[in-house]
Amino acid sequence: MKGMTIERHILEMERDFPEATGTFSDILHGIAAAARRIAHEVRRAGLTDILGEQGSTNVHGEKVKKLDLYAQRTLVRALDHRGHLCAMASEEEEYILPIPEHHPQGSYCLLFDPLDGSSNIDVNVTVGTIFSVHRKVTGGDRGELEDCLQPGARQVAAGYVVYGSSTMFVYTTGAGVHGFTLDPGVGEFLLSHPEMRIPVPGDRVYSVNEGHYAAWTDRQRTLVDALKRSDHPDGPFSARYVGSMVADVHRILLHGGLFMYPARKNSPRGKLRLLYEAAPMAMIARQAGGRASDGSRDILEIEPEELHQRTPLYLGSRALVERAERVLAGDDSEAAS
Repeated sequence: MKGMTIERHILEMERDFPEATGTFSDILHGIAAAARRIAHEVRRAGLTDILGEQGSTNVHGEKVKKLDLYAQRTLVRALDHRGHLCAMASEEEEYILPIPEHHPQGSYCLLFDPLDGSSNIDVNVTVGTIFSVHRKVTGGDRGELEDCLQPGARQVAAGYVVYGSSTMFVYTTGAGVHGFTLDPGVGEFLLSHPEMRIPVPGDRVYSVNEGHYAAWTDRQRTLVDALKRSDHPDGPFSARYVGSMVADVHRILLHGGLFMYPARKNSPRGKLRLLYEAAPMAMIARQAGGRASDGSRDILEIEPEELHQRTPLYLGSRALVERAERVLAGDDSEAAS
């Protein structure tokens, strides 16, 4: 029912699982609470001293933005004391974030990118938060690295928050994808996009950073050149690229198309992080009727080997992702179609 609060929606969904204890729901409530606070700071970013660089670099050698640090601290503080998590992992941190010993330990682990696209925040471009939830698989009370190194197919929930002209919280627990818009007047996320599905055929749009064209593999260039062909009955694809993954994928979810972040000749493993970005978005895509691939295999089936593992990503309608895989595999008949 449109207009339902996210808290009530989560409770309604929980009723379909008699074994539910409320633990999992409380994790999602905590993420939503953190998202409201982050959204508040994003809206005030030009008025407070939260723009610019913090003065340090993260595990990837990237300069940390002040808002990156704020978003991470907000998520950790909203969730580390609830007794539901055994560990957390952030794109910004080299190692897992254990739950403090003076807090009760739980049976889930949370992985997140606190502020995707943060390089755009200084110019008022859409940014977002991405999250993934897994069940604990190791013995003992405390979370281990193994609890975080699980394939995307084992996720029990995934979602993202997009901070744009409005703030939207989009999530799935494996029973469809649902979107909620933050009503700033009442401070609540209200159901605005129930049962989200990637439109088929959808818009003829591709999203990729073509500035890297010269560094792509020959097959990747062939793929993009094919999408641009003007002799297709419906015309060529149009390019739409924001540079914030959350914003680009959100458009695909609403209007269709193909998002690509391919490997390059000097980075064959790609750039996007498997656990914090690709896997959660892949779960959302699958639940919305689409698919995500690294160019040859389903993202959700990849067994991660390290916490900050990178991967290429192709995400969108199932037909477009499969077409991309065939072109990348050398099918010239697909490239010509």
